[in-house]
Amino acid sequence: MVSKEPQRRRALQTVIVWTAILIAVIIALQFINRGPKSIEIPYSIFLREMRGKNVKEVTLTDRSIRGRFKASISLGDKQNFTDFTTLMPFEDPDLANELVKFNVEVVAKQRSSWGSIVLSVLPWILLIGVWVFFIRQMQSGQNRALGFGRSRAKVILENKTSATFDDVAGVEEAKQELEEVIEFLRDPRKFTRLGGRIPKGVLLLGPPGTGKTLMARAVAGEAKVPFISISGSNFVEMFVGVGASRVRDLFDQAKRNSPCIIFIDEIDAVGRLRGAGLGGGHDEREQTLNQLLVEMDGFETNEGIILMAATNRPDILDPALLRPGRFDRVVVLDRPDVRGRLGILKVHTRKKPLDKDVNLEVLARGTPGFSGADLANLVNEAALLAARNNKQKIMMVEFEEAKDKILMGVERKSLLISDDEKRLTAYHEGGHVLVARSLPGMDPIHKVTIIPRGMALGLTQALPIDERRTYSKTYCLNQLAFMLGGRAAEKLVLGDLSTGAGNDIEKATKLARKMVCEWGMSEKIGPLTLGEKQEEIFLGREIGMHRDYSEETARDIDDEIKRIVTEAAAKAESIIKKDLANLKVLAQKLLEKEILSGEEIDVILKENGKTTGKNRQKKN
Repeated sequence: MVSKEPQRRRALQTVIVWTAILIAVIIALQFINRGPKSIEIPYSIFLREMRGKNVKEVTLTDRSIRGRFKASISLGDKQNFTDFTTLMPFEDPDLANELVKFNVEVVAKQRSSWGSIVLSVLPWILLIGVWVFFIRQMQSGQNRALGFGRSRAKVILENKTSATFDDVAGVEEAKQELEEVIEFLRDPRKFTRLGGRIPKGVLLLGPPGTGKTLMARAVAGEAKVPFISISGSNFVEMFVGVGASRVRDLFDQAKRNSPCIIFIDEIDAVGRLRGAGLGGGHDEREQTLNQLLVEMDGFETNEGIILMAATNRPDILDPALLRPGRFDRVVVLDRPDVRGRLGILKVHTRKKPLDKDVNLEVLARGTPGFSGADLANLVNEAALLAARNNKQKIMMVEFEEAKDKILMGVERKSLLISDDEKRLTAYHEGGHVLVARSLPGMDPIHKVTIIPRGMALGLTQALPIDERRTYSKTYCLNQLAFMLGGRAAEKLVLGDLSTGAGNDIEKATKLARKMVCEWGMSEKIGPLTLGEKQEEIFLGREIGMHRDYSEETARDIDDEIKRIVTEAAAKAESIIKKDLANLKVLAQKLLEKEILSGEEIDVILKENGKTTGKNRQKKN
């Protein structure tokens, strides 16, 4: 947050100046039209002079009389005066008649009040206010024009930074990497006395939602130094040179708050590879990047300033930005493992009322692949569900429902589905389940449903027991059979095919293409990577595949993809043919309950297996 103390001081000075001007105007108005200096005389002297016909004119204001003599008089040490004031000691009803009788010019006035004074001054105040308003508008317009190149960074002072390493979990290695940065900001002499140099820049890499911004704020909170935050997109504007000017202003601001941390979020917006854009060498982004490179490691040294940046696209950053002396250290924040997810869940649930049945370890094991943001969303969704159900504490059932909502989408119970479609969906999902349970090394089934969720009419959700970093060829082939298990069930049981398998076929084809063209899992093609990706650097996305192979190789690729997918479909059909009885039981249970968990599936298949065995013994 930017400090508001200078703005408050300027506002207070403005109020004081205008208040002083208003008081001066009111005081001046009190002395207007008072005329020459008058002498106060006793009321008896006034009556004597009036009856001697020496009073020329008087002004009556309540019991006060101000007037002028025709001829000057002397009274004690007061010599030769004509203007006078006096006060009637009592109400004199005959005074008016006497004044007329002695030919005195009479003027009557009411006593002035503050209200009348304000009303008389108000037009002048409004006029001056309008004049000041236009002057300030002109000045602010000039300031906006001149201040276009100023940085829009937010400064969070050391006493305002609330995040610490206690608020960050699941990234213990990243914390250790950043401990040196914190120690340097706390005690720079510890490193400089031995000739050491702290990294000038720290680049935080990781998928979206892994806590890169939170980690930067935690570093500032631990080091107790100011934290200057800005987004990469805030540098570039439609005017040429604005980005470079804002970079200079940003580092000038950091020097005034040194030692401090500058944090640039989404730095890929300004740090992309030079020479690849449509604007050529004079592109505004490149000018901004050039200035950033100079500020990070140029002729001028920025002591006590550490630049931290975050991105999830390190592949498109300029190499000059990543060299030693600029971003010396790269810290990777990956998706957390089981222990990391447990720590993150503890952080997000420590201020929430949890029921005794909530087991965070079970939740951590059941959410593989979740990032920190996903887990925070899981906890929030569970809290909202508990509040919707008017509960005082969050129970495990809310966490499970929130997890299913995130993994499979929102239930669409209001969608009308015919009985034939339900039956088709039940057999389709049952086919997925049987194939997954029959193949070795497959992830266990977590839940299967025929209630529409998201864009699907039914879903089979499998969750891995262990974290996977690499995938074997056998696992990929089994995964293809699992994807095509629903289609095989439709074909064998119903004797027809439907469009419900379209998404499964699309995923299977993509996986088979990766196996052939990227992972070298085809014996015919061999260990080759075929098809160079083409990317437009400013679009940041792959827009095509460059064919760096011949037409003959393209036909071989198509043949291999077709062979792999066809063999996987045949494997799925073979598994379902051998287990049609279990498929029908599963489909029937799905039609009855609509949702089956992994444990319920185990019980159903176990009981059906025993019954089938007894029937076979009777037949024999």
